[in-house]
Amino acid sequence: MQDVAPVYLQLGAAVFALGLAARIAARVGVSPIPLYLIAGLALGSFHVPALDGEVVRFAAGFGVILLLFLIGLEYTAEDLTMHLLRHRRAGVLDVVLNVPPGIVAGLLLGWDPVAAVVLGGVTWASSSGMVVKALGDLGRLRCPETPAILSVLITEDLAMAVFLPLVATLLVGGGVLASLGSVGIAIAAIVVALLGASRFGDRLGRLLAHHSEEVVLLSVLGLVLLAAGVAETLQVGAAIGAFLAGIALSGEVATRTAPLLAPIRDFNAALFFLFFGLQVDTGRLPSVALPVVALVAATVVTKSVTGWRAAALAGVGAEGRARAAAALLPHGDVAVVLAGLAATAGVEPDLPPVAAAYVLVMAIAGALLMRWPDALLRAAARLARSEPPAQRAATAGRM
Repeated sequence: MQDVAPVYLQLGAAVFALGLAARIAARVGVSPIPLYLIAGLALGSFHVPALDGEVVRFAAGFGVILLLFLIGLEYTAEDLTMHLLRHRRAGVLDVVLNVPPGIVAGLLLGWDPVAAVVLGGVTWASSSGMVVKALGDLGRLRCPETPAILSVLITEDLAMAVFLPLVATLLVGGGVLASLGSVGIAIAAIVVALLGASRFGDRLGRLLAHHSEEVVLLSVLGLVLLAAGVAETLQVGAAIGAFLAGIALSGEVATRTAPLLAPIRDFNAALFFLFFGLQVDTGRLPSVALPVVALVAATVVTKSVTGWRAAALAGVGAEGRARAAAALLPHGDVAVVLAGLAATAGVEPDLPPVAAAYVLVMAIAGALLMRWPDALLRAAARLARSEPPAQRAATAGRM
């Protein structure tokens, strides 16, 4: 019998390192995703046989499936329809401003057009999970600009249900007809999921409901895996199938499912980001530093304009627009999923290091810049309180 002790030791050390990374992230007040990537980049310099196994590979993929499922679980068909109709101009602006920088950068670097399209998706997709968590931590979930922010994120998540199958087909060498076929299947699946959720979501929830959390957990996990398997068979993508299953599930069971699956998602998602970091050739990072800096600078501008304009279209004042401008900056999960697809296909060796460095910078900078508008307002308030009354009146008169 093969000695499994080294496997336990290596996996234990890797998971413990992820725990330390999450602890540091919580202390600093940023998302742990950049630190998971850094851990993968660091471990990639060493050969860790336990992390090359199929079990770890499956666990990492399952993390993406659960990540998309729980994102879908946050939305109902009615919410999606309402947000898409009410904030469609902000969603279109998001695409127009944020996809071209990645595509143009990829083409200027001499990449294959497919790799350039993938990079366009990387610069487009903000991280819903990171943004929503940051909004909660900052106490902004009830701020007037938050519905506009969430609408842009919802539009991106739903658009990814079409974009990911398109990218996956292009990466494996599928032609135009194959790509259009995958997109058509994805659109049909979205329509069916939305209609099914609005008409039968409550029934599905009642079917899976039970007083035992164990029964609910196993039933929902079975549903997620079945949806992922069907979607993968149709070449739509397992993660998209899980996302649509999350939209379809509603009612009490949906409310109970999220806290049950969150720890499993967090563990497997951590392995996914670690696994992606392991695949990055760290020797290429210095050579891609300049493109990454240019992409970050462009994204800070385009995403800020998107957030500001989305809040303006919703009738929000200047303070709320400033907060919305910073809120869409964090990139993470979806960007890494796209880069992971490209890494597996091997279309462009520089794409994974560019995406990894880009996500590292955007995730950390985004988390810090989201605090910037409030920090400026607090500083202005302290300055106003510290001014003498006469000087304060003079300042007000000049304004």
